[in-house]
Amino acid sequence: MNWLPIALLGVPLLGATLLLIPATAQGRFLRAYGLAASGITLALAVLLAATWEYGGPPLPQATVDLPWIPALGLRFHLGVDGISLPLVVLTALLTFLCFAYLCWGDARQPGQLLSGVRPRALVFTLLVLEVGMIGTFLALDLLLFFVFFEVVLIPMYFVIAIWGGPGRRAAATKFILYTLLGSVVLLLGLLIIWAQTGTLDIVALAQSHGAGMPRSVQILAFVAIGIGLAVKTPMWPLHTWLPDAHTEAPTVGSVLLAGVLLKMGTYGFARIAIPILPEGAAVVAPWLGAFAVVGIIYGALACLAQRDLKRMIAYSSVGHMGFVLLGFATLTTVGINGALFGNVAHGLITGLLFFLAGGIKERYKTADMPALGGGMLVRFPHLGALLTFACVASLGLPGLAGFWGEMLALLGSFDPAEGLSRPLYLAFMAIAGLGALLTAAYFLVMLSRVTHGRPSPRPTLAGVGGGGERGLSSAPEPASEAVLDARDARGYELVAWVPLVVLILLFGLWPKALLALTTPVVESLLGVSL
Repeated sequence: MNWLPIALLGVPLLGATLLLIPATAQGRFLRAYGLAASGITLALAVLLAATWEYGGPPLPQATVDLPWIPALGLRFHLGVDGISLPLVVLTALLTFLCFAYLCWGDARQPGQLLSGVRPRALVFTLLVLEVGMIGTFLALDLLLFFVFFEVVLIPMYFVIAIWGGPGRRAAATKFILYTLLGSVVLLLGLLIIWAQTGTLDIVALAQSHGAGMPRSVQILAFVAIGIGLAVKTPMWPLHTWLPDAHTEAPTVGSVLLAGVLLKMGTYGFARIAIPILPEGAAVVAPWLGAFAVVGIIYGALACLAQRDLKRMIAYSSVGHMGFVLLGFATLTTVGINGALFGNVAHGLITGLLFFLAGGIKERYKTADMPALGGGMLVRFPHLGALLTFACVASLGLPGLAGFWGEMLALLGSFDPAEGLSRPLYLAFMAIAGLGALLTAAYFLVMLSRVTHGRPSPRPTLAGVGGGGERGLSSAPEPASEAVLDARDARGYELVAWVPLVVLILLFGLWPKALLALTTPVVESLLGVSL
């Protein structure tokens, strides 16, 4: 159905445009409006997946190819293949769940985002953000990819700067400066490809496998594109904007930032850098692998040193994205499949973690782990159980989605592509394996601090789930009595969280659901005979 890509972009874009019409809208209308627009987009994404030609040739389906700027030979070229389809559905799902969490929760919790500052602007911003995220995964033209890649920056900046925490302005400024500087370098690399080949068509460039571009040009273009993508991923040492952005962003901002925006960087390696610049990829791959394993170890050690729950989850993303980059660095079908699987798994698991962190911060009015006092499984058994589930999924427990991406990345490192140093990649595998152990360590330490033990008398909770002021009380009243009126996981929270739990279990127990989609396309992009 060739109209589906246009509809996937058109529904949220139309929804955002209509909000520009001056009108008086109550919070109830805005809640229903945002939920409806994102719900229709999700339905279209599910329809796209349902009508997908599974087992067909590894070519984009549901393509749209229209003249865009004829004088420059630019085309509005959209399409979906086995690499982009899971990410399109993931984007639509997370956006809908964010609206469900935000809107239904806001109706019951006065003082939340849609009852607070500029509710119309928030719905508008999230819909524009969805247009940019989905467009990035649909684009089959290099310049169109770049346009959508950049569209997401401004709305995410405002999500952090307006609706974030006390340090929101500094965090938003750091985010926009890093990503814009990375985008300049990315654009340079894309222009080098255009100058050498005379085309911006991603499908044609991928099928040519670098034909017409000298090796030195491919290396230069790969480095430029790689740096631009690495900022968004983010790869160590270009990651320093991420912890501040996550710490200060509201819950929905953190979910979309971790669940989708980081995937735009890693997606670019699979869609553009590796298939279009194979000789450049072969030269730079060992360096990419080295930065990846440093990021894995650095992210794990940084997590062990954190007190703030959201900041710890943010640093964990540096480590998990390190596994994704390591998979790409192997230049093998197994490794790249692991990277693509890890992309989707990280979006589901870390999205769930940030939802849970938001729920914890709402109840305790802090994300400082020592201040939480432990005993969450006693105070909030369902919330504590969900947090435990998300953590063990993130540390890579077999049977859950987080396991397969890391395992396949390590397996790809065991036998890298021809021309890459096997002893070097075996060293990468050993270091990444140590990082996996450290990942288990920091999550288990966090769970021992937050969910286990007996609830601490101080700080005690006051007024959680009830009327009036909600916050921390220094009264010596035992915590177990102070939270008697507090509600565990609420209905609207479970609506947002349970679908992620189900998908984490589904892909953990049935990895073929994703691998059957990505494998043919990866083999085609690498030039493997099918």
